[in-house]
Amino acid sequence: MKIYPAIDLMNGKVVRLKEGKKETKKVYGNPVEIAEEFAQHVDKVHVVDLDGAFSGKLKNIDVVREIISKTDLKVQFGGGIRSIQTLKKVKNIGVENPIIGTKAMEGNFLAKATEEFEGITVSLDMKPDGLAIEGWKKSVDSSYREVFEEMKKYTGRFIFTSVSSDGTLEGVGDVKKFWGDQEVIYAGGISSLEDLRELEGRGFSGGIIGKALYENQINLGQAIELFGDQHAG
Repeated sequence: MKIYPAIDLMNGKVVRLKEGKKETKKVYGNPVEIAEEFAQHVDKVHVVDLDGAFSGKLKNIDVVREIISKTDLKVQFGGGIRSIQTLKKVKNIGVENPIIGTKAMEGNFLAKATEEFEGITVSLDMKPDGLAIEGWKKSVDSSYREVFEEMKKYTGRFIFTSVSSDGTLEGVGDVKKFWGDQEVIYAGGISSLEDLRELEGRGFSGGIIGKALYENQINLGQAIELFGDQHAG
């Protein structure tokens, strides 16, 4: 199973939120310096422009460009990608896997995006009352399984996020395997090596670790060593 360290951006800084709520923000520091630390262990990181996710427009793209230019890291990046023009912009700065959430609900957009660009990843962000969109501010009354069945026509790469678990350090959400040979990466609540082992047993191809790294509950080097995958991505 691949390990993806998370770098969530607000106002040019690395932060973590609990359940996606702005008022729970905790600042951890300089994103490039943190990326350089992660680069000692992995070759790909998970980057989210939280300002972009909330506003619908990229706000921290210069930071992402700097991470790519100053490290050897590959990047999967989301937050505010809601147009083909924006997709072009993030691909042009070197993002390997653009992540589409809100706009993926529009089948025509996803079809066009995957036709024009490689590496498109769909984010399935699950709340108790349905799929979360627009920076997790709204929910749509849709089953993630039904949405997945439709979207897998266009891409084979997904991120499944348990929103109610994200940033809580309370362990992973209760989700059973719903996919076939697609690449499905889990995010939300990973707090221990045991959580990673649980996810691997469920068949997830990767796990995104955020707060547990910043709060020193998981040692990234140890996680990589134990799961036998020398690089993320």
